[in-house]
Amino acid sequence: MTVGKQTVLRFDAGTLVLDGVGREAGDALPPQFRWDERVLRWRAPAISYRHVVKDFVARRVAFEDRARSYDRFDFETKFAVEPRPYQEEAIREWERNDRCGVVVLPTGAGKSLVAQMAIERVKRSTLVVVPTIDLMNQWYDLLLTSFRAEVGLVGGGFFELGALTVTTYASAFRFMERLGDRFGLVIFDECHHLPSGSHRYAAEFSLAPFRLGLSATPDRADGGEQLLEELIGPIVSRREAREMAGEYLSDYSVVRLRVELPAGERAAYERERAVLYDFLREKNIRLGGALGWQLFIAASARSTEGRRAMLAYRESRRIALGTESKLGVLAELLRRHRRERVLVFTAENEMVYRISERFLIPAITHETNVKERRAWLEAFNKGEVLALATSKVLNEGVNIPEASVAVVLSGSGSAREHVQRLGRILRKVEGKEAVLYEVVTAGTSASAAVNLRSSNTQREL
Repeated sequence: MTVGKQTVLRFDAGTLVLDGVGREAGDALPPQFRWDERVLRWRAPAISYRHVVKDFVARRVAFEDRARSYDRFDFETKFAVEPRPYQEEAIREWERNDRCGVVVLPTGAGKSLVAQMAIERVKRSTLVVVPTIDLMNQWYDLLLTSFRAEVGLVGGGFFELGALTVTTYASAFRFMERLGDRFGLVIFDECHHLPSGSHRYAAEFSLAPFRLGLSATPDRADGGEQLLEELIGPIVSRREAREMAGEYLSDYSVVRLRVELPAGERAAYERERAVLYDFLREKNIRLGGALGWQLFIAASARSTEGRRAMLAYRESRRIALGTESKLGVLAELLRRHRRERVLVFTAENEMVYRISERFLIPAITHETNVKERRAWLEAFNKGEVLALATSKVLNEGVNIPEASVAVVLSGSGSAREHVQRLGRILRKVEGKEAVLYEVVTAGTSASAAVNLRSSNTQREL
């Protein structure tokens, strides 16, 4: 009997079985299969799925694939994160290795963004496996606030499957015989845990053809890291902390998020900028540096057209800095970091009060009296209040050691001043990993200013 049209590949309790193929067809099968006398079927480990399928395809064997039951998704992101060069390199090398392999990055270097990029590119149901319940909760928050997709949990009393699902190594071992066919991509966070005891079955019982391992320290005292290549794939990208110190790693990491103006705001922005640029061209003024700004102020005071141009400047700036898209991103970030203490910075007091009213966050501006300001800061440091919205009054001279997250919705100044100012607020505390989100509006003057700052200071990357 030969392998042919009646051949059916199925998933069975963490393994693959073939229907319609007799024992005598062994020589025509991929080498991963073994004859199982208990069921009179050929059986192979689920982990060999991609190799089995590639073998059949290469030899033009007709077969019906009933093994996989995962789905394709075009995962829509809620906001765009600009990857750093080493993150781009890591995902590129991972894709070059057929989307299987381990990425090694130091703590704080953004391994989770590499995972998000993999999810976007593979476009398959994805399982994220982590070592602890705390990490499971963190990944749940991250995925929920990053993608417009159903996010499930398996572990900690939950058994909910989604297009994106997070589980622990212990739960993955327990349930993978049932779930091993449900995911096309599996991501093993802190993958150095995978070779430990029964954890490896989380990989062996899954047929996921695409696999990504993440770790800062893949090496193990027992040499078990050698199993990672078999379970996930080889190390495709590795960066050590000493390579990145000073350039990408500091007391906190900076993540830049780009948002788009909604159609209505974009039209209004372009209309106002057109008024401004027409006036500047007519007066032969270039808005660059202090002199250009002074010439514009002087010219705008001399005519009705000038005053209209100044209003256009202010209105376009207000739209770019205070767009509803930024408030949508802020909502997601507050949800992601709801267990941490967050500072929200804007350039305008009006925006501070909008944030305060919408999210019920205390506001601190130059109008806040000394006693009220002190009371809110004390409440924040004690954990009685988990978020504060402010403008420039907390830029300097304030010690808030418990703050671990800053969200900059708008601001000004050089990159060095920007980083140093926030560095004073995000004071280093042992065991704390602080993060600064800078939210910029794509295709506006604010975005251009940020790009110029970035080109002058690599530390901001």
